Amino acid sequence: MKTENIKVLLVEDEQTLAMIIKDTLDGQGFDIHTAADGQEGLRLFFDLRPDVLVADVMMPRMDGFELVRRIRQTDRHTPVLFLTARSAVSDVVQGFELGANDYLKKPFGMQELMVRIKALVGRACVYADRSEPSQHLYEIGNYLFDVRRQLLLYEGAEQELSHRETELLHRLCQNRNSVVDMQGILLDLWGDDSFFNQRSLHVFITKLRRKLSQDDRIRIINVRGVGYKLIVG
Repeated sequence: MKTENIKVLLVEDEQTLAMIIKDTLDGQGFDIHTAADGQEGLRLFFDLRPDVLVADVMMPRMDGFELVRRIRQTDRHTPVLFLTARSAVSDVVQGFELGANDYLKKPFGMQELMVRIKALVGRACVYADRSEPSQHLYEIGNYLFDVRRQLLLYEGAEQELSHRETELLHRLCQNRNSVVDMQGILLDLWGDDSFFNQRSLHVFITKLRRKLSQDDRIRIINVRGVGYKLIVG
């Protein structure tokens, strides 16, 4: 997707920072809209249907965590980037558990913000743009995993997966019974292999284990310091 076609909703209560971000992204061709708090951001999100949401964590009226929690009740796929002054691991992990895709710690550079936004939107479009034939249905024990529709099916019931959950499970299925390198996953799906992103990856593995828990033959094993392995049987 070209920069000028990327619609960004920025939810940030610091007016000076919001203005700097808006002016910078406007100048680079982004279609950027702003909201000053979580409540306004929630309304604008469903009015605008942006390609990516960039949201501060600490805001009046409704914080970023609550904003994303409400959005994820009906929208599981729009990429979310948190801006945060917090550095505690528990806060970052909480954001990922609620459905965020990435975060930037304040202060940050505008170039880095733009790179992160482009990366998130690009990953969200991967399956829509992919035309080459590839396997998209996998049997995992009693589950059926539909990559294209981002669904797990079990005895007629469907579970929706986020884009990142889909990408991660797809890699595990392609390498069943073999270790998938953790660093490769982090570089491909997160953009770097920092400590916080390692913690985020572990959160997503835990989510997948929970979603596959109805068949006790399925295990996702952590090979410490190396990566993860999907085993069925």
